[in-house]
Amino acid sequence: MKETLKKALAKGGPFLGLILVIALFALAVPLDEEGKQIFLSYRNFKIIFTQTVIVSIGALGMTMIIVSGGIDLSVGSTIALTSVAGAMMIQRGWGTLSVLLTVVASGGLIGLLNGSAIAGLRMTPFIITLGTLGVARGSAKWLADNQTVNYEGSPLNSWMTTADPFGYALPPGVWVAIVLATITSLMLKNTVFGRHIFALGSNEATARLCGIPTSRLKIMIYGLAGCFFGLAGLFQLSRLRQGDPTVAIGLELDIIASVIIGGASLSGGVGTILGSMIGALIMAVLRNGSQQMGWPTYFQEIIIGLVIIVAVFLDRLRQGKQA
Repeated sequence: MKETLKKALAKGGPFLGLILVIALFALAVPLDEEGKQIFLSYRNFKIIFTQTVIVSIGALGMTMIIVSGGIDLSVGSTIALTSVAGAMMIQRGWGTLSVLLTVVASGGLIGLLNGSAIAGLRMTPFIITLGTLGVARGSAKWLADNQTVNYEGSPLNSWMTTADPFGYALPPGVWVAIVLATITSLMLKNTVFGRHIFALGSNEATARLCGIPTSRLKIMIYGLAGCFFGLAGLFQLSRLRQGDPTVAIGLELDIIASVIIGGASLSGGVGTILGSMIGALIMAVLRNGSQQMGWPTYFQEIIIGLVIIVAVFLDRLRQGKQA
């Protein structure tokens, strides 16, 4: 009975955390002039869901990487680079589908380079992706000539809007994130590729002895994750309506935190897509609630930093109990 309760709490922990954060801000955020609840309004949650899209799509790729026992610090820079590349293509008259495919492929290429370096050079993912962080960010600034890349208009601009044309309906970006999360979750649970990812993260040596091609698997994981990061860059472009080489600085912390808050282990072998999506929602609610309270940006950053520390501490605590 005790073990069952522990497992239930471990699985439901992120969801309980989300409810707790929502409840705290619902009580703390003041009412509007008409005495209506601002924080719990549908309009505000529509904004929260839209703000979650970029982090949640990035978290899909990061979940696979962390479950496999890796890490990727270059996510924010990859998002900046792909958003600049997308803006330049729109500026030159490329069609929406061509931009979408090219930007996603560009993110995938960066991921393949990361995976190949990690598998081929046998270096830690932390070092390789830290290097890629600088290379991708510098490349974004070089492509954009150290300024924003503006364009006249594109159908992409409607993907992340919370304006009235969609009425009560959620913008397309939210639905894309939900569909991709569902597909990725099914892939991790029900395919050989998904089971190999968990096996790699649990024990790489054992996975290799079982005949799993670990080097090729790492390359595939980072390549697929890179596609998600490229798509997140396209949604970043849609949100800003311009390519900005300085955007998404530190976003990798939000994405990694979302995955860890969602129950994944930095040691690998543990994690779920649903948990990561709830983690991404918690991060979005924290930022939105902090803004509603009028807290300065630096205070929001302190809160997010503390949440990351607590999440990693709980992860270590879980590992200690399992050991």
